[in-house]
Amino acid sequence: MDEIVVAGGCFWCLDSVFRHLRGVEEVISGYVGGSVEHPTYEQVCTGTTGHAEAVKVVFDEQQLPVDTLLDVFFTLHDPTTLNRQGNDVGTQYRSAMFPTDAAQRETFERAIQRAQEWWDAPIVTTIEPLGAFWPAEDYHQDFFAKNPGQGYCQAVIPAKVAKVRRRFADLFVD
Repeated sequence: MDEIVVAGGCFWCLDSVFRHLRGVEEVISGYVGGSVEHPTYEQVCTGTTGHAEAVKVVFDEQQLPVDTLLDVFFTLHDPTTLNRQGNDVGTQYRSAMFPTDAAQRETFERAIQRAQEWWDAPIVTTIEPLGAFWPAEDYHQDFFAKNPGQGYCQAVIPAKVAKVRRRFADLFVD
């Protein structure tokens, strides 16, 4: 199994798409890139810990090539807005990628170059050292499936899922 750690706004949105793709074995919502050990959601929401809301995606490269997974990532969120996705504003909502090694860093760099062709504005996605990944609280895991009636879930997530489904319909397992 391979894994990537990426951030692109609220982790609920990333989780809601990635966990339904062929070849994805596990998606863990969490916090990465900050200075506080074992941060809580409340701490990260202040924007003072340096963490981003992120997901760790564990996947089978034979079923889902990493380049395709990263193309989904760059379709799912707007990588041209600095520290913002829609109404979610702050460094905790930044677009970022956290490579596990030099080879993955190169893969991420190529993905940014590829995605730039689809976006009119410059991509601001950063590539940052992975450091510690702290899993988010249990209630954040698979949040959309567990809370479909929640306001944010109704207002934001379905449009993002639909956008990815239109472009990558053959990757969805449900």
